[in-house]
Amino acid sequence: MRPLPSLALATALALAILATSAPAQSVGPRDGWVVIDTDQPFQELLDNLRTAVGVAGFGVVTMAGPTDAAAARGIVIPENRVVGVFNNVYAVRILALSTAAMIEAPVRFYLTADGDGTATLSYKAPSFVFAPYFAEGGNDLIAAAGELDAAFESIANVATR
Repeated sequence: MRPLPSLALATALALAILATSAPAQSVGPRDGWVVIDTDQPFQELLDNLRTAVGVAGFGVVTMAGPTDAAAARGIVIPENRVVGVFNNVYAVRILALSTAAMIEAPVRFYLTADGDGTATLSYKAPSFVFAPYFAEGGNDLIAAAGELDAAFESIANVATR
């Protein structure tokens, strides 16, 4: 077997590195979403979000992200985290209006690390999330979703200051 020429070896090595890492990609504007670019590093934004959630009287119900599991497989991806946030008062209220609508709870914030060392906070507006159930839940569900819109906006504003 002949050794690979240095150019072929370098190419093979570069392809292997690219196959085990992914570049940071920003979340762009899309229907129903709120996207807030920050100058905060990822961990600082995550810490600030957790604090803002508590200050608003909500709780972090779920938290998941693929970064650590990918690293355990030898794959490097940018930090990202999905943080499910809700409040039991709204859970009980919405459940009384539409059993099906509760599949959407908790409503999620999405934190993504950007290539420049900053992070972005995104979320689907609760009124967008619950809109498919408005016919079933009526004006009371529309009102609850609007209140959640205001609460999520407040949480996001506090977290991204």
